[in-house]
Amino acid sequence: MRVSVQSEDFNIANEIALLSENRTDLGAIASFTGLVRDIHGDKSIKSMTLEHFPGMAEQELEKIGHEAEKRWPIQGLTIIHRYGKLLPGDQIVLVIATSHHREAAFNAAQFIMDWLKTDAPFWKKEETDEGTHWVAAKSDDDDKKARWE
Repeated sequence: MRVSVQSEDFNIANEIALLSENRTDLGAIASFTGLVRDIHGDKSIKSMTLEHFPGMAEQELEKIGHEAEKRWPIQGLTIIHRYGKLLPGDQIVLVIATSHHREAAFNAAQFIMDWLKTDAPFWKKEETDEGTHWVAAKSDDDDKKARWE
């Protein structure tokens, strides 16, 4: 498992190649990439700043990844989350799960994103024309996590 919390952007193709190079046993690679939107509700977003607890964020992402490995037969896993100031269209998060079969890869990637949204210690601050504000946790994210429990 590879976990990284970084300010730099990532290259999806390179990350997939790291997991699949010289592997002939993989039947599925599922990935999710989260992007910064330029709109939230009725507000235009100029930028988003992501903050985290260094060390704790990586530890929590590893814990979530290990939980996914217990639940599904995944062969490889990459979780990358960015921090710092990001602009609309920028990549925020990447999850890649590989497996012999698609169902395990899809489920593991979705499970990791649902848990990451509620358990990983990241905070979002949005900048709009009206100023900046912290983004509150959403109950919808708790509901999505609960379906896996």
